[in-house]
Amino acid sequence: MSDPVRRERAPISPCVGICLMDPATRLCRGCLRRVEEIAAWYEASVAEKHEILARIAERKAAAGGKR
Repeated sequence: MSDPVRRERAPISPCVGICLMDPATRLCRGCLRRVEEIAAWYEASVAEKHEILARIAERKAAAGGKR
């Protein structure tokens, strides 16, 4: 018998293996996350991970999609 509550799958980490913090923006140049977002990722709920991904999308849009 299957579980009647469908669990939402957690999104994969946005890490691209280029871990270099930009001192001016305080963002990782690879994934555009703040240090706090990187540190919180593994303990974050599915909803919190989606919020982080939404902020990354906003940062990419603000940068003209250049990442």
